[in-house]
Amino acid sequence: MRISTPVGRLPASAVIAGNVMFWPVWTALVGYAAQRTPDARFSSDDLITAARAFERRGAWYRDTLQIDRWKTRLPEAGAVFGGFEKRTVASGDRLVMEQFIVETRRAEHAHWGMAAGAALTLLWNPWWAAPANVAVAAGSNLPCIAVQRYNRARLRRAIAAVARRATSSR
Repeated sequence: MRISTPVGRLPASAVIAGNVMFWPVWTALVGYAAQRTPDARFSSDDLITAARAFERRGAWYRDTLQIDRWKTRLPEAGAVFGGFEKRTVASGDRLVMEQFIVETRRAEHAHWGMAAGAALTLLWNPWWAAPANVAVAAGSNLPCIAVQRYNRARLRRAIAAVARRATSSR
């Protein structure tokens, strides 16, 4: 069976193969680029990573999404390109927590970039396949974005607690 696409009539198997190959390659490319981006690019919040009022310092993710129940089930691929060792955060070291915040921003940008790949699939897919690709993009990236935003809020609270303890012990 042939399908009409923006690039002409293609065999259905070619369209499917294009999608199956695209997503892992695109994800790897975006992840690699994000990991190679200097930390300075993620040193402060921007339009994408800024906290939103509805998040209520992370409470929305905990209360509404019940994120603590499922976040550990998500695959961890950040270390594939030499990412941050998350276990070091437990030390309570402020500098380590601040570096982890940088890494949450990097990961959030990466996941938004990965999700944006759905727009590229329109190049070889018929218009009616767009919802399937958007679903793949959303389903594989929105949970990860939520975890990054939740972790960043938690880290901010932890850093504030460390600062309070430091000032009260003087």
